[in-house]
Amino acid sequence: MPNFRIAPSLLSADFARLGEEVKNVIAAGADIIHFDVMDNHYVPNLTMGPMLCEAIRPHTTAPIDVHLMVKPVDALAASFAKAGADIITFHPDASDHVDRTLALIKDAGCKAGLVFNPATPLHYLDHVMDKIDMVLIMSVNPGFGGQKFIPEALNKIRMVRQRIDEYTAQYGGEIWLEVDGGVKVDNIAQIAEAGADTFVAGSAIFNTPDYAATIEAMRAELAKIA
Repeated sequence: MPNFRIAPSLLSADFARLGEEVKNVIAAGADIIHFDVMDNHYVPNLTMGPMLCEAIRPHTTAPIDVHLMVKPVDALAASFAKAGADIITFHPDASDHVDRTLALIKDAGCKAGLVFNPATPLHYLDHVMDKIDMVLIMSVNPGFGGQKFIPEALNKIRMVRQRIDEYTAQYGGEIWLEVDGGVKVDNIAQIAEAGADTFVAGSAIFNTPDYAATIEAMRAELAKIA
């Protein structure tokens, strides 16, 4: 069975008790904390900065997966590495030098990855597969939580899965394939079948009364995937 990971997005958590939310969702069975960073420039919203990442770091030993929706990237990537991030992903079209940004993140001791919006082409992967630990496919247009899954994302997930499998078969290593946007109990199996192994879910978890029951239902769906 594939190693599936569930990553609740704090974008949908109760910000008035964020530390408690982090502890509760990990206790409920989540694997990763997904941290959405928006700058009101690259995307039309403003969310969380490095200070908030540093504040939640003592509340969990789970990996903190920071998704930078910002432009420029490098300075904030370095700040989040210092603030306790474990994984930092960014949008290649927001970086002037993708290879350099990936190297900066890796040199800071974090795993690094690229994020692709629904209409962003995958050619950015062509020359950096040796430097990435994760590919994140956006199945909504970034900026706001609670959006509906864009079905065309399934095709993109399949294409990235093929790239990852071909690369790792030849060179080894491990590259995670994460999906973010509209992931719910009723579609998580379909997303996994397309090739994803890591699932960001915000409102689908945090807007339910029982986080553990929701995560358990997601895992039950994933267990159907051979």
